[in-house]
Amino acid sequence: MFSRVDMEKREENILSPYACLSKDSKGRLNEELECDLRSVFQHDRDRILHSKAFRRLKHKTQVFIAPEGDHYRTRLTHTLEVSQIARTIARGLILNEDLTEAIALGHDLGHTPFGHAGEEVFKKVSNNKFSHNVHSLRVVDKLEIRSGGKKGLNLSYEVRDGILHHTGDGKPSTLEGKIVRIADRIAYINHDIDDSIRAGILDIDELPKEALNILGYTHSKRIDTMVRDIIVSSYKKNDIKRSKDVKEASSTLRRFLFDNVYIGSRAKTEEDKAQRLLENLFYYYLKNINEIPDKFRNIEEDTASEQIVIDYIAGMSDRFAINKGRELYIPSPWYATEN
Repeated sequence: MFSRVDMEKREENILSPYACLSKDSKGRLNEELECDLRSVFQHDRDRILHSKAFRRLKHKTQVFIAPEGDHYRTRLTHTLEVSQIARTIARGLILNEDLTEAIALGHDLGHTPFGHAGEEVFKKVSNNKFSHNVHSLRVVDKLEIRSGGKKGLNLSYEVRDGILHHTGDGKPSTLEGKIVRIADRIAYINHDIDDSIRAGILDIDELPKEALNILGYTHSKRIDTMVRDIIVSSYKKNDIKRSKDVKEASSTLRRFLFDNVYIGSRAKTEEDKAQRLLENLFYYYLKNINEIPDKFRNIEEDTASEQIVIDYIAGMSDRFAINKGRELYIPSPWYATEN
């Protein structure tokens, strides 16, 4: 039988000297007996994959709220694309694919319903204390319940660090975490262009030519260019690098998306309604906190009411939030019994 110990030895023999080895993990929040088959990072990946928070991503918005059509990205398909891109880079650099995959699969578990529109609501009601990466860590540390009623997924330090620092000011402590941070951007730049063209919001001819001349004129070519550039620029280095030209071209496309898709486009026509819904739900449950399931109210002692409400609503899928709004604010028909 090929055991965890055998796998750890193989990592030591094969992986780059800059890779984060499973045997060198700083460990879990709570010490536990490790699996005899899987490495610590493989075990983390499996816990994330089997979590309820991961399954709910399939009904959470990426960019387009309630689009008509089966082919627009959701938060789940975004996560899978990030994972694929990140693993390809990790493999090319001979880094730890298992760690990379675990971080990628867990990086958006704390995202709100309705994408970044929802995140803005929680920033508002929390006095700017909410961010989806910090909440993702709260999800894996406290809100997910494992079999036997254990609170939290009890992930390794390295996976938790990568989830927390996949965005924001802080930097991941491992190269694998840095890969996911860049892979996240590669994924959303390219799939948001793809979805916007599909929706008729953009035309390929509108994209900045100076960026396309460097990155490519097709979806697959742009991803291939970005991925290859990272591998070539970072190979045998203790950092994750990009060439100046590709980095600038990628930033040009990102700015173009902010100017033409993320702010004020038809893709955002339902955002105001979604934000009003979430804000109404927040204040409703703040006044009626006993209607929130016990598992959220019993996560830890002395949790502020505002945090309990945020934990509950942030975990909702888009459709669950819409159904709750309908239940609370839309009159239901009733029928008198005829004699």
